[in-house]
Amino acid sequence: MIDLIVFGVLNNKYAVSIEHVQRIIQARDLTNVPNAHPLIEGMMSYEDSVLKVISFRNMIGLESYQEELRTLFAKLKSAHTSWVSALEDSLTTGCEFTKTTNPHMCELGKWIDDFTSYDDHITEVFNTLVEYHKQLHNCGGDALEIYKKDPQKAKKVFDIDVKNIYAHTMGALDTFIEELDTVANSLQKLLIYENENKIFAIKVDAIDDIAHIEESEIKCSNEEDSQSEFLELDGILDINGDLINVIKSIKIPT
Repeated sequence: MIDLIVFGVLNNKYAVSIEHVQRIIQARDLTNVPNAHPLIEGMMSYEDSVLKVISFRNMIGLESYQEELRTLFAKLKSAHTSWVSALEDSLTTGCEFTKTTNPHMCELGKWIDDFTSYDDHITEVFNTLVEYHKQLHNCGGDALEIYKKDPQKAKKVFDIDVKNIYAHTMGALDTFIEELDTVANSLQKLLIYENENKIFAIKVDAIDDIAHIEESEIKCSNEEDSQSEFLELDGILDINGDLINVIKSIKIPT
């Protein structure tokens, strides 16, 4: 039997032998390394040493986690701008409002329900966003109910209450965008990795599981495109239908 740490990067899953991993810690702010290799994101203090940190996203050719979050938040802002616009149309013309008033069913609500942060400041900002987002959907729902009996009063609720709550909701999302590095660090993890007597850290999106498997379960793969001089794959592992790339070794650029 061998033990593997399974981690996720975007929609990809990888596994690395637990023998190579000293610890798993929360991602943190890094110090830039001048003229560093593109795979090296920075360096950090760890116990009595200074370690270089590799971005696994860079290693497999993905955009940074920060850019992914930037795109996501822009999409969520745009979706709620459309939500408010559709609500105004319904309260002005009487057309059917086809979007959800349930704060858990929109894209932002689904993201909120899946979000977990270990940073106190980000958690505070997040809680503010949760409250305003909930108020926005509830107030919109109230305005639609009021419209059935008093369209003029409903429009007043929209112009004063909904618009005000919407502005605060967007402000909370803007705070996330302004602090993308902190948000990303509050979500990502670092594997303290040792290979050929070299210790360094590998930044990944999330730790998914620890798998206990027979080595014979790892199947050979012909896909070598994702391999490089720094990443060597051992094969593919199927765990409950999830295909996982098993890593043989990771090397740090010199």
